[in-house]
Amino acid sequence: MSITAERKAALIKEYATTEGDTGSPEVQVAILTERINNLTEHFKDHKKDNHSRRGLLTLVSSRRSLLDYLKKKDEGRYTKLIGSLGIRR
Repeated sequence: MSITAERKAALIKEYATTEGDTGSPEVQVAILTERINNLTEHFKDHKKDNHSRRGLLTLVSSRRSLLDYLKKKDEGRYTKLIGSLGIRR
């Protein structure tokens, strides 16, 4: 359900705006999206895991807040990010 350190480092490298950038909204949304996708796959086998489902809803809410912030600040970056991650919005 969690992501590996190698996958997280690859996401940071791909979406970072500058060298060593881990706090930008793009990087945070990419990591949250990876975790959401992993949990979605988990629920295909474990339909009654309601404790993890609550965590999934928290992750989705956090990602939505970051995306709203990014859209308010710079709509071009927002559009590029949702296009590259394949998030429909």
